[in-house]
Amino acid sequence: MPADATTTAVGERIPTVIVDDVHLIYRVYGASSGAAASPVAALKRIVTREKSRPTLREVHAVKGVSFTAYRGEAIGLIGSNGSGKSTLLRAVAGLMPATRGAIYTQGQPSLLGVNAALLGDLSGERNVTLGCLAMGMTPEQVRKVAPEIIDFSGINERGDFASLPMRTYSSGMQARLRFSISAAKKHDVLLIDEALATGDTRFRRRSEQRIRQLRADAGTVFLVSHSIGTIRDTCERSIWLESGVIRMDGPTDEVTKAYEDYMARR
Repeated sequence: MPADATTTAVGERIPTVIVDDVHLIYRVYGASSGAAASPVAALKRIVTREKSRPTLREVHAVKGVSFTAYRGEAIGLIGSNGSGKSTLLRAVAGLMPATRGAIYTQGQPSLLGVNAALLGDLSGERNVTLGCLAMGMTPEQVRKVAPEIIDFSGINERGDFASLPMRTYSSGMQARLRFSISAAKKHDVLLIDEALATGDTRFRRRSEQRIRQLRADAGTVFLVSHSIGTIRDTCERSIWLESGVIRMDGPTDEVTKAYEDYMARR
């Protein structure tokens, strides 16, 4: 019998992302604090024409994080605001270098919303075409999948919005179209940051089903969401980040229960 798509011939799981003791530090310019940042101090500088020196602040967003993701997994990333979830996704996608440690990936991870960048002056249909071409599809493939993407996104449910410029879309419509474009292609690693928080219940169900299909095609999906219900419905494994450190990594039911207990005590 052939080996399962998520394993080797000897039954070993295939890693797709290895994060090894990763630290992520970024710099924020012009970030003042205390008395120097007060309105009175700012007004004084304007009146006296005092030249303020640019300030520099370092933010240690992720601190020594290590984990391995495997083919066929859907992994939820949870944690309170500012815990480092989105920063970690950007690093896995190759958009932010690790300050210390290393990240190894199989293929090119795709961060939803970056690989499917939308241009406001172009129509939704044109953005679908450009987004698919940017992901490596042929023109023939694009012609085949474009109507399916428009239908999946639901942007035409209340009129022919697909022919209108993207700048006329609500933020929710744009997010749904980004997800629909990105999910139209099989990915080795797909990174999704809060994309499923938009749209109605029907779209969330379609999105969750699409994530399951991507996993079945031997891909790996990372999902950042503040909706614990979405994480439970979509991911069998979850990683809880807090203040840039992994607090827990394991089965979703156990991790989300511990996270909810923690948040209730705060």
